[in-house]
Amino acid sequence: MKSIELFAGAGGLALGLEQAGFETIGLVEIDKSACATLRQNRPEWNVLETDITKLTDQNLEDIFNIKKGELDLLSGGYPCQAFSYAGVKKGLEDTRGTLFYHYAIFLEQLKPKMFLAENVRGLVSHNNGTTLQTMIDVFTNMGYTMKWKVLNAWDYGVAQKRERIFIIGVRNDLTDSITFNYPNAHQYKPVLRDILEDVPESAGSKYPEKKKSVLDLVPAGGCWRDLPDDIARDFMKGSYFLGGGRTGIARRLSWDEPSLTLTCSPAQGQTERCHPDETRPFTTREYARIQSFPDTWEFCGTTSNIYKQIGNAVPVNLGKCVGESIYNALQGKVIELTEKEQLLFV
Repeated sequence: MKSIELFAGAGGLALGLEQAGFETIGLVEIDKSACATLRQNRPEWNVLETDITKLTDQNLEDIFNIKKGELDLLSGGYPCQAFSYAGVKKGLEDTRGTLFYHYAIFLEQLKPKMFLAENVRGLVSHNNGTTLQTMIDVFTNMGYTMKWKVLNAWDYGVAQKRERIFIIGVRNDLTDSITFNYPNAHQYKPVLRDILEDVPESAGSKYPEKKKSVLDLVPAGGCWRDLPDDIARDFMKGSYFLGGGRTGIARRLSWDEPSLTLTCSPAQGQTERCHPDETRPFTTREYARIQSFPDTWEFCGTTSNIYKQIGNAVPVNLGKCVGESIYNALQGKVIELTEKEQLLFV
């Protein structure tokens, strides 16, 4: 089973798909450090370090040495960008100028049997749902039948609450022989205690002294609301009076819970993810563990760039679970859903 990955990043999804049985014949990524990471870990992978917009006006069959219709899977997570609608909706033309447009051109040129498009949960409500519907319309016009669902990585062997939308498409001429079902949620849900033992030494960010002195006062599992009132007011400034939860601010995680969604920078304001015992952000290797990368997966670049690569990645275990469902579908295997799970698709 052959796959091509767009917007490959540090390879979380590609590694998960490899573990599911796919052979990656090409990866497209623009970030120099992410490409170095891919090559460091898989020298045999065909990594194209380029802007995807430079590829879509070329013959993709020649570039990837595969004939139209033969590719098993096109995968990738393009950024969520607004489309420009000029009067009557025109489908693909409405998306010109976005990275989704170039993903769609790959789909049109290569006509893979199936595709996987991953995105942030916010895509569901972006522009009141119009953005997602436009994507679905484009995929439909290209001859694909699709499903979409928001999956939480914590349900699939990842010690992190991280929700992402996965759009899965099947080429219309194959819908009689290919039946895709999303993977069943796992009963076992790991927490930080399960995955952060004996983590290899690695670089890590530090909190500024003022922030550290505040976070020293936050208990495991707590946030700014657990601070003494005068300190909370000073730390939160005007946000103190806004109401609402905002429990991610000055947040210290607990050993007995999963991590909150990892971001591209562990020490930035509003999204602190403080270590349960020590007053510091997670190290890069701890970050990688939380994203279910194996310790053998090496990252290249500066410390801040490595955090960004890991924070942007699809968790490996989640990619593997979705990949196995796609692999089974392509082989003609149907994984039966329970009655309760079937109701989720009604």
